Amino acid sequence: MMAALAKAISRATRTNVDVETLKVLVIFSGAGLLLSLVAAMIYGQALGAALF
Repeated sequence: MMAALAKAISRATRTNVDVETLKVLVIFSGAGLLLSLVAAMIYGQALGAALF
């Protein structure tokens, strides 16, 4: 699946995209999304309690 995604990105952007580079980008993007969701859940509850 990653190879097909890398191939599609390579075709769309006309640049050479390596599968390993794509894996690293997906891992860091996923980690950033997870951290953002955790921060939103923690600070979202605190913000709701402070407003009421």
